[in-house]
Amino acid sequence: MVTGLSNVVTFRARHTACSVCSLKDICLPMDLDQESRKALELIIETIGPLHKGDYLFRQGDPFNALYAVRSGYVKTYLTTESGEEQVLGFYVPGEMLGLNSIHAEHERCSAEVLNTSMICRLPFNELSAACRNIPLLQRQLLRLMSRELVMSESLSAIQTAEERIATFLLCWGERLARQGFSPRHYILPMTRQDIGNYLHLAPETVSRCLGSFVEKGWIDTFRREVKITNQLELNAHCLNGWAL
Repeated sequence: MVTGLSNVVTFRARHTACSVCSLKDICLPMDLDQESRKALELIIETIGPLHKGDYLFRQGDPFNALYAVRSGYVKTYLTTESGEEQVLGFYVPGEMLGLNSIHAEHERCSAEVLNTSMICRLPFNELSAACRNIPLLQRQLLRLMSRELVMSESLSAIQTAEERIATFLLCWGERLARQGFSPRHYILPMTRQDIGNYLHLAPETVSRCLGSFVEKGWIDTFRREVKITNQLELNAHCLNGWAL
C-alpha cells in the first residue's frame, strides 16, 4: 500500500478467500453455491492495512469499484461548494460503500479511514459481469442500495436531539452485534464533531445530550467508550422505525 500527497491509497491488492472470512455471511449472499463463491473471490481484492487518515477515494475521483470493510471503520463525507464538510455515514466491518456513485460514474463523496483497517475492493466492471451470472449477488447489491436509501430517509425525519443521539447509539450497537460484538458496550471511533455533523447537530449538543444520558443512568462513557446501562429508557427516546 502506498499513499500520495493527498493520502489517497494506491492499491496493491492481494486476493483472499472469502470462505475464511468471519464476515462472509454478512457481506455476501448466504445461499451462494461453492462455484459462485469461488468466481466472486477471483475479483475481490483485499487491501491494507490502511491507517487513520488514509483515503479510499476522494470526491470527484472516477468511480471504478465498490468497497467492503473487512476490519476497522470508514467515514464518508462530501465537501459543499462553500467548503463545508457534511458527514454522510460511518461503515463497520461487513458493510459496503461506494454504492451512491454508480449512477454518476464519479465518486460523490470522500471515504476516510478512521483507524487501522483492512478493506475488500470489488472492481465494478468485473462485479457487474459476475452479477449477470449470479442472480443472488445482484439481489444482494439491490438490498444494500435499498438500505442506503432507508438510512438517508430516516436521518431526514424531524426529531429532537435526544432522539437522534439515542437512536444513533442503539443502532451503532445493533450494527456491531451483527459481527458478534456486544451491542451495549463498544467504542465510537468517530469524534463528537463527526457525530454532530452526521446527525445535523452542534458538537456541543452531542456532548450535552451524552452528559444528560450519563446523569440519568442510561449510559456510561469514558473517552470514546460507551456502555448502555438502561436500554429500555434509551429505546423509549428513539425515533420509531429508524433503521441502519
